[in-house]
Amino acid sequence: MDTTPVDAFDTTLVLLTVEEAARRLRIGRTMCFALIRAGELESIDIGRLRRVPADAPAAYLARRRAAKRAA
Repeated sequence: MDTTPVDAFDTTLVLLTVEEAARRLRIGRTMCFALIRAGELESIDIGRLRRVPADAPAAYLARRRAAKRAA
């Protein structure tokens, strides 16, 4: 049985749930919300929903890697 998350290969997704973004970053949901609150991970509100643009996890990682190289 395939246990791959549904979004793992779906490149058509434009927005991710916080849980999907956390899974892509290999962090917990609570840590993902903390990054969003701190402004480190981009997100938007759609009504009562919180969504993360599909490219935001990669952008967050790129910023972290650049900061580490600069240090």
